[in-house]
Amino acid sequence: MRITRCHIESELVAGQTLALPESAATHLIRVLRLGVGDAVILFNGDGCDYSARISSLGKRTAEVQVETRVEVARESPLQVTLAQALARGEKMDWVLQKATELGVSRIAPVVTERTEVKLDADRADRRLQHWRGVAASACEQCGRARLPQIEEPLALHSFLAKAKAPGHLILALDPDGEHSLSSLPAFDSLSLVIGPEGGLSPRDLDQLRAAGAHGLRLGPRILRTETAGIAALAALQAQCGDWR
Repeated sequence: MRITRCHIESELVAGQTLALPESAATHLIRVLRLGVGDAVILFNGDGCDYSARISSLGKRTAEVQVETRVEVARESPLQVTLAQALARGEKMDWVLQKATELGVSRIAPVVTERTEVKLDADRADRRLQHWRGVAASACEQCGRARLPQIEEPLALHSFLAKAKAPGHLILALDPDGEHSLSSLPAFDSLSLVIGPEGGLSPRDLDQLRAAGAHGLRLGPRILRTETAGIAALAALQAQCGDWR
């Protein structure tokens, strides 16, 4: 039987007794119906799983006894940053969830010329915390013990200024791009830039070219913003990642 994995933001040490956060305790008690003596796996993003057992329960509280620490090797050898233009509604959550499952190392929400989602400072901070929770939940499901880094939203030109580095390849998904997956230049790490619902504008493409980005095409069909990055990540994992 599969054992429940639970992400918590606490130091974990074998042998300790730990009170779980209320949200985690409520999920274990009310949703999963676990009881005293049941096994769970805890992780905090340090690259390890910690086997634990529920030692006491209240209405909204749970304590666990941490038993053992095991290093987990489920990270992709590909160092990929997904630079996803902000998308409307639940599309952004879906992209973050699936990108995490596909092994992305970093997700950078970007604002392009045609981005329709507008975030002030307070709303951006709330969304960032929400997105990090989405990524943590995806890690619980897929077995990752390291969380992808979720960056604050940046304008495209600001992201590109930070992304340029030796050995780092910047790709922009573009139906008219000069490269297919089979013709990519050699790279140590890469950023994959995905435009918004309206696509990358000529101004966006000029900024990308000025930063040394390459255009990447994925076949003859135009993909939606919530599909494009996920399809590209899956193809990259199959070609040069850990799906080979």
